[in-house]
Amino acid sequence: MSVEPIPLRPADSIELDLFLEALNRRYHYDFRSYSRSSLARRADLARERLDCATLSEVQGRLLHDPSVLPDIIDAMTVQVSELFRDPDYYLALRREVLPHLSTFPSLKVWVAGCADGEELYSLAILFQEEGLFDRTLFYATEINRRALNRAEAGVYDIARLPVFSQNYQRSGGRGSLSDYYTAAYGRAAFDRRLRSRTVFTEHNLATDQVFSEVHLISCRNVLIYFDNTLQDRAVGLFAEALARGGFLGLGSHETLRFSTHATAFAAFAEPDRIWRRTAALGTDNA
Repeated sequence: MSVEPIPLRPADSIELDLFLEALNRRYHYDFRSYSRSSLARRADLARERLDCATLSEVQGRLLHDPSVLPDIIDAMTVQVSELFRDPDYYLALRREVLPHLSTFPSLKVWVAGCADGEELYSLAILFQEEGLFDRTLFYATEINRRALNRAEAGVYDIARLPVFSQNYQRSGGRGSLSDYYTAAYGRAAFDRRLRSRTVFTEHNLATDQVFSEVHLISCRNVLIYFDNTLQDRAVGLFAEALARGGFLGLGSHETLRFSTHATAFAAFAEPDRIWRRTAALGTDNA
């Protein structure tokens, strides 16, 4: 999905560059290869949240007041999702991918860029209903520590539940979504068991390396915020992490078509943005 770029005045562009450089050098959060238009919007949101007149003022506070870092990272990252978002994707996983994964004696699943956890709980429910949950270890990773804490809590505004429930039914759900949460005081808390086999940890696709061999990577609507170089780095990490025969799921507007690592994958359910790891690493072009 293309995003209309925000034209930056020369001074604004310099401010943004210096702010990103300070964030990287001071705290090792590297956003410099994210989509420029997205960065401009997110940096301006950080400015508004900190009630600063300019991004240079934000930079000064960032360098001299570490307590503002969580607010800045919260603004600079995107946590927009919902349970079973794009239900056809989860239906394809249920009908086409999980039968293949069921042949493995144990499984590892990486939810890269898990945001507030909606994607993780969707997969946990899916694996539970298909009988694979108890032999699966999930890794939920995110650059934003606050989002990671929210994901681990698994509590959502009850007003979101009707959409969650509709998505669940359309994804082939075998029961009622209400079987998996308890509602009270305007909030819905998902069953603790759904995260009992999950490791929640910080991981930065821009700077960190592969940490485990996995059988499924679900990284949806994350790559659209990266520039081409960073997209390619992330796909390379996914290729390295996936066991041969493992699966990669991306967002509805994301593709491997232009990646230098594309030869490591074969289209499996391409309309639903699912690819399969086929080539050995030694045969990749990267």
